[in-house]
Amino acid sequence: MTTLTITALHKSYLVKDQPFEVLKALQLTAPCDEITVILGESGCGKTTLLRLISGLEKQESGTISFSEPTKLGMVFQEARLMPWLNVKENICFGLRAPAPARELAELIATIGLTGFEEALPATLSGGMQQRVSLARALILHSKLLLMDEPFAALDYFTRRKMQQELLRIKAATKTGIILVTHNIDEALTLADKIMVMQNGLITKIWQLPANKQRDILSEPYIQFKRDILNTLHVN
Repeated sequence: MTTLTITALHKSYLVKDQPFEVLKALQLTAPCDEITVILGESGCGKTTLLRLISGLEKQESGTISFSEPTKLGMVFQEARLMPWLNVKENICFGLRAPAPARELAELIATIGLTGFEEALPATLSGGMQQRVSLARALILHSKLLLMDEPFAALDYFTRRKMQQELLRIKAATKTGIILVTHNIDEALTLADKIMVMQNGLITKIWQLPANKQRDILSEPYIQFKRDILNTLHVN
């Protein structure tokens, strides 16, 4: 099992010519075959952490390491599809060589978009666009997906559907996921492990039951939610 280990991670930005420390000696260990959810309020450093793990930005100090080579895929809050490319072309965008036709067809079936291969993004719903974005990361044979609040822009019903779709796709592809969100119910629905992030630090960790058929309105999830709210000091 591949493991991500982060040690003493620091990252600052200049705000009005003054340094603002976003990550403060952050420590984190996460298995790369599970769904780890980083939960916290807006501005706590969640997106910065993902960008550092992905290599889109560089830390000032500290280490980010994997126990073995791991190919990463990034899924952003917005689908970021090319409007002039169809579904197949968007999925394959960035590949150095064309994807094998059978592999592409199987992936499109996995994300539930068979029949929409030639559709342009403007004709797709928000949830369908996010599935294309997810497939674009999976076609790279990513072993770990980094997901930055991928369902935040969706309505409640589409968001719930996409959460279940993500669990199904994760089971089918065996791809690990690190997902950041500020939505507690989303964390309880998806996570194998929840890590609360506050002021640039991981302050609390919960390991959830393995069963994915969850009723978050029943125990033990109600107690998990109480504990998370208490940790976040939300009344």
